[in-house]
Amino acid sequence: DIVSHWLLAVGGILLLGDIIYRSIIIRFAAVTNMYESLLFFAALIVLVLFVYRLRFGEKTIRLIMFGGSMIAFVLIALASSPLLPSDITPPIPTLQSYWLVLHITLAFMGEAFFVVAFVGAILYLFSKDPDKKTSLDRLTYTAVVIGYPLYTAGALIFGSVWAHFAWGSFWSWDPKETWALVTWLVYTLYLHARLITRFRGTVTALIAVVGFLITIFTFLGVNFLMAGLHSYS
Repeated sequence: DIVSHWLLAVGGILLLGDIIYRSIIIRFAAVTNMYESLLFFAALIVLVLFVYRLRFGEKTIRLIMFGGSMIAFVLIALASSPLLPSDITPPIPTLQSYWLVLHITLAFMGEAFFVVAFVGAILYLFSKDPDKKTSLDRLTYTAVVIGYPLYTAGALIFGSVWAHFAWGSFWSWDPKETWALVTWLVYTLYLHARLITRFRGTVTALIAVVGFLITIFTFLGVNFLMAGLHSYS
């Protein structure tokens, strides 16, 4: 357990080290293409898992660590695919904006917590132990509560500011923008169900699962299936 705990930290640091190395070479934050974004997202997931392990210690459900690590591994595997160029090249002028960096980093930070919520919700749906279900429900909720404002700031607020400077409009109904809004609305529904209508359990767990699936579609699916202003990323 101790070894796996620190392996998480080392893995996250190595991934971030690669991003820093690329950033030094191109003299800009290396988070603007798909290869870099996959590595950065994976690094944040691993580091969030490490923080959870530090915070909860042995109380941390091991399957949360395993599930989150597997998602990070899949992202790294996708980054290693020959379909994605890994050449170290400066981003095009439109992408050389620190509004974009804030947009990407905060959005991915929020999504890293959504990974924890997703794994927690999946485990909740398959668990038969009432005490474990209560713990998983609480973990899913707290992960969404942390991730939601980060995602809101990154994906919607700073994303809109960058869009204004890049394209002259805060909102263009670009497919990526639209699906980012759909993602935000699903997690808003989760919090509404949890805080206002007091729904708990299967309903909110399903919403958390759907929210993450839409998050992944927004990140990966839109780029490959829909043409838009974000196609180059």
